Amino acid sequence: MRKILLGIAITSALFTSCSSDDDVNNPINEVEAPLTYKFTRDGNSTVDFNGQTTRIQMAMELRSALKDNTKSAAELQAMFAHLEGESDFSDTNLNASGKNVRSKVAASKDYFAANTTVSNEIKGLMDSWIEQQATTVFANWDVTATAGTAGQLQQAGGGTMRYVDAKGLELDQAVAKTLIGGLMIDQMLNHYLSTSVLDEASNIENNNNGVVDQGKFYTTMEHKWDEGYGYLYGNEVDPSVPVLGADSFLNTYLKQVDSDPDFAGTAAEVYDALKLGRAAIVAKNYEVRDAQVAIIRENISIVPAVRAVHYLQGGKIGMAAEDHAKAFHALSEALGFINSLQFTRQPNTDTPYFTHAEVTAFMDALMDGNGFWDVAPEVLDSMSEAIASKFGFTVEEAAN
Repeated sequence: MRKILLGIAITSALFTSCSSDDDVNNPINEVEAPLTYKFTRDGNSTVDFNGQTTRIQMAMELRSALKDNTKSAAELQAMFAHLEGESDFSDTNLNASGKNVRSKVAASKDYFAANTTVSNEIKGLMDSWIEQQATTVFANWDVTATAGTAGQLQQAGGGTMRYVDAKGLELDQAVAKTLIGGLMIDQMLNHYLSTSVLDEASNIENNNNGVVDQGKFYTTMEHKWDEGYGYLYGNEVDPSVPVLGADSFLNTYLKQVDSDPDFAGTAAEVYDALKLGRAAIVAKNYEVRDAQVAIIRENISIVPAVRAVHYLQGGKIGMAAEDHAKAFHALSEALGFINSLQFTRQPNTDTPYFTHAEVTAFMDALMDGNGFWDVAPEVLDSMSEAIASKFGFTVEEAAN
């Protein structure tokens, strides 16, 4: 499928640039991606996604704080829903920012502008997980976890200590992996790279005429595309030449998927499509731009799917070995990635690969009764097959 989409993009670029003798020499219709993600106007960079970098860094500090049992529920919630000027973070620049993580969770224009009920449900679930981490898991930090009792579990052989709720769920993992979909993927695929945002109001007219935002070097359309780029590469040392592994979220898990030989090339397809799509905006070629969006949506959407199956199968192996700590850690990551599936986007559609209701049903099945303590391997296999088949890969490909 990815090869088909790439072929469509190449074909559209060739067709647009060579559609007539008059167009052959028209630079507006020629689209050539730069070697790196660098774009300038009159010698000044037109790329800016500071807001995305800020939110990624806020999310990273929150993720770390969710493992700090000295934190109170109020402190954790304040990091999630930061207010400008409050001292919620170790970084003074983050404290001074008027941005926060919570307001952008499940907040894309395409999926949630007209669906605030579901958006509030998703935010509310994350609020609950953050609250319970402090009031239940931290409160039982030195207690050995059992079915129905939160506490600590050590992996076999003196391995890593895991801290779980009464059903075996590592709440910090559920939050972190949900942010990959609810913040990074949703904002990227369903907001900033959506036609409704890129072409909003006079964006096309202004981009065609080179009208830049007041006091800036970029057009609004250019900036919106860059903000989508920022949710993936915003924490890189040099975002124009990403190396991946630069955060704990989408950037790192794209790297992990790409490192699997069965999915090798996924990262390059995303990067190349982002470069070509941005170049198409500069060239005012919106057909090529939109073809790149389809490529990006497919390749980014597969990330939580592959990792969900990978961790479901890892959890099954851990349960078979009676290593509850290892199994619960994998299943906690799986649950968060499953939750992220509702933010994916099928190319050339307005729908995710799995709906909110379907994702909720998966999570409810994992948490039924005593949760991870007695989840059946058949349940894990059934979910794995359902996810893999929807995306067109096999359970075995994702599990290795």
